[in-house]
Amino acid sequence: MTGPAALRLGLVGAGGFATFLTGALRDLPDVTVTVVADPDTDRAGRLAANLGARPVPDWRALVTADDVDVVVVATPPAGHAETTLAALRAGRHVFSEKPLATSEDEALAIRDAVAATGPVLVVDHVLRYNPVLRALARLRDPRFAAPPGNRSDPLLGPVRRLAFENDASDEDLGPEHWFWDERVSGGIFVEHGVHFFDAADALVGATPQSVQGMLGHRPGGDLVDLAVATTRYPDGAVATFAHGFSHAHRCERQLMRIDFGTAEARVTGWIPVHAAIDLWTDDAGAALVEHLPARAEELLAVDGHRLRDPAVRVAVHRQAGPAAARERGRQRQLPHHCRITLDLGGEAAKPYVYAESVRAAMHDLVRCVRTGGRPAAGITEGATAVTVAAAAARSAREDRTVHLGPPTTACPS
Repeated sequence: MTGPAALRLGLVGAGGFATFLTGALRDLPDVTVTVVADPDTDRAGRLAANLGARPVPDWRALVTADDVDVVVVATPPAGHAETTLAALRAGRHVFSEKPLATSEDEALAIRDAVAATGPVLVVDHVLRYNPVLRALARLRDPRFAAPPGNRSDPLLGPVRRLAFENDASDEDLGPEHWFWDERVSGGIFVEHGVHFFDAADALVGATPQSVQGMLGHRPGGDLVDLAVATTRYPDGAVATFAHGFSHAHRCERQLMRIDFGTAEARVTGWIPVHAAIDLWTDDAGAALVEHLPARAEELLAVDGHRLRDPAVRVAVHRQAGPAAARERGRQRQLPHHCRITLDLGGEAAKPYVYAESVRAAMHDLVRCVRTGGRPAAGITEGATAVTVAAAAARSAREDRTVHLGPPTTACPS
């Protein structure tokens, strides 16, 4: 007895990301690439030959082709909305590289098209499929916290403050690169920031009420190479994001710091491979921490992401301080100090973790096509990230706080 037929992918774009993406999906049995479209016919031909697919010069022919079930959008951002809308209207499912669109109006048009036509859409927000961030979300979930002592409270409380800092390289971004052209990229907030606006929503569990943005220019010119934003959430949580593109490769640094009140998490790398959690807790919390190494695969699990030797290490210092504590007017019992380290293999593991996160995102699309489920990074998440990013850019241009629509509950990672 055979399983369901593999979904046939039509790949729009044959550049570097398309090559990386198809490499990540090469051994995913649920999909196969059948068509590759790129105006550079030589490039389309080379990638198609490597994949056993057929090349076409025009993506418009691809989205209506009889041998395409899913349109994969792997072009620079300015083309995402047009291609995605055409695919949805042709009844095709869509896997889109981020951002979903370069403007809020385009993102909302895609949202309406999904509602009207019904296909599955997944945006390649890889942080939604990252095991480290998934573990942090899981430690906030009372269902995970229940064993071994039927604990009702999650180990980590609500997010109070989140800060992400990205000191990124510009060595491969020459002055003529499309990244610097807002008409093509959407600008730093939209092209790059959507990943982190979305990740913050997943960790907080809601979408922001308001956003403030500010831009920094490279000395001696108009080029924007630094973008900073602050978002505020309905429960009072605040997140800040800094994205700079002005460093040598060897000087890149990324850090996400998340304040949970009684705990702090520090996550390194824009593709997270390591996190250190420092917390104070009660007897049940200490018992839960002690059992985490034995539950490493459960803690870090992401469907479609093949973990490679994950490590969860803990240190529990019982009776490290007086039991009684008070925070925000609430009496707590916090006598035990704990440290949790999540490790996917360090810096050397980043390419593998990145590829597996892309694989997990496509696996999610396949699951939803076959079961009717909701993806972790679907139309709601993709459109919301663009809306917040576009609002941050507008805030920076107009030098004011931009208030967003009614808050929604974010889809859990």
